[in-house]
Amino acid sequence: MLEFKIFSNKKRKKVAVKGFLFFLFTLMINCSAYQTMSLKNGDLLFVTAKETGLSGAINNVTQKQKTASFDHIGILQKEGHTIFVLHAAPKGGSQKQSLKDFIKDQEEDGQKVVVYRLKPEYQKAIPTAVERANSMLGKPYNFNYILDESSYYCSDFIERAFREEHIFKLEPMTFIDPKTGKTNTFWEEFYTKKGLKVPEGEPGCNPNGLAGSDKLERIQEF
Repeated sequence: MLEFKIFSNKKRKKVAVKGFLFFLFTLMINCSAYQTMSLKNGDLLFVTAKETGLSGAINNVTQKQKTASFDHIGILQKEGHTIFVLHAAPKGGSQKQSLKDFIKDQEEDGQKVVVYRLKPEYQKAIPTAVERANSMLGKPYNFNYILDESSYYCSDFIERAFREEHIFKLEPMTFIDPKTGKTNTFWEEFYTKKGLKVPEGEPGCNPNGLAGSDKLERIQEF
């Protein structure tokens, strides 16, 4: 009789654990589904910056908000029940990628995706921006980060998409390390290897600058 009770208790514990795990799994799926359903056409997906490499170098000279640092951005397009991200990336250039694959790529690199949305009074800019973004697909990535018409980098791609509605604006670029007051070592070496002069002061844009726009509001984080 005692052995039967011990066996029954173990069995109940196993059932309870399995039930709890199933509950967590279901909760995760529902949360993910809710996040996706709450997305809107034209939402902007910002990718958090790493602390090292190119990502860290971009953030070092562009971060404006203490609570947020980004090194990549894309614009969301909904087509029926399918969701895509239009963006310019080093791998693939200007492209149209499924939201699932876009998020997976960031997670594999240990980065998160934060959703921003244009405030209601600027929503009218979205149809034209999405159309414009689609027209720029297929162009190579701009590895020099100096504006031209034949290739785009991530924030450049988004600024151009919204240019007709003047949602964002180009600003003088800086490659100065705020801690030293001198050109960031990474960028100095980066442009030296390319045989180019550091484009200090030339017009451009960056993900942190776009995220700091007063025309946007932060919505959620994946």
